[in-house]
Amino acid sequence: MGHALYQAGLAGAMIVVAGTAFAASSPSDPLTPDPLNSVMWEALRDQYFAGSPVVFDNAVRVSAPAAAEDTRAVPVSVDATALSQVVEMVAIADLNPFPLVLRYHPGTAAPYIATRIKIQQATAVRGAARTADGVWHVSGVMVDAAGGGCSAPPASYAQKDWADHVGEVQVRLWPADTDGVARLRLRIRHPNDTGLVDGIPAYFIETLQVEAQTPGGSAELAKIDSLEPVSENPVYSLDVRPPPDATALVLRGRDNQGGEIRATIPMPPPGALPAMRPAMSLKPDNQPWSVGQ
Repeated sequence: MGHALYQAGLAGAMIVVAGTAFAASSPSDPLTPDPLNSVMWEALRDQYFAGSPVVFDNAVRVSAPAAAEDTRAVPVSVDATALSQVVEMVAIADLNPFPLVLRYHPGTAAPYIATRIKIQQATAVRGAARTADGVWHVSGVMVDAAGGGCSAPPASYAQKDWADHVGEVQVRLWPADTDGVARLRLRIRHPNDTGLVDGIPAYFIETLQVEAQTPGGSAELAKIDSLEPVSENPVYSLDVRPPPDATALVLRGRDNQGGEIRATIPMPPPGALPAMRPAMSLKPDNQPWSVGQ
């Protein structure tokens, strides 16, 4: 399934990392210079990839705007579909107070994830994919930014009833293509507060997993470990592979204060047209879902 849906509809003008910048690297040489010349690269490599071979590789495509219009919600995608047997992916913003943005365990899903992140200042934004042989394949782009995205308080707090809507899910699910891949786009109501404002504790979504409901039981399709830099009211685009007999997808999650997220997503009916299908606003599972927004 092409990723133009995300790039054209959600991200606006995007740049993709130049292939030549990441074309030559050896996973056995820890001293290979960083193509992005980030002062943080060596420390981040030791922190997040210690003990594992790392190779700069243009097979991982990272997309982000050259300049952030809103540092609180910068669209970023990491596409590792050119690699085989990807078991884990990460997104990193080098100069953020919390560099690690998320970890993605694609499971049976395609190794592709898109979201929106907070950026504190101009920084390298990286995507990395670990293949079954243990090698991390790393790429990235530079994003210019005025700054302050991580330390700004969530806009949700200005709404008196914000707490009443935490955990609500808006979703769009496209029918599977000929390869069995279905685009799933989620938006979850949550402040996703970094805790960097004095007197306000960190309050953010920690984990999300997508399961398929089938007559034979449930099967996990993908899992996200989400961290502070993901934007307020986070948006995720995934390419999942539901079993042919799946009747629904189930989203489960929790935040760092123990709040639970759960929604059941009906599978699109046969012959549904994605462009004509509105998003669904899902209440918690014990309430009916409605179409709208």
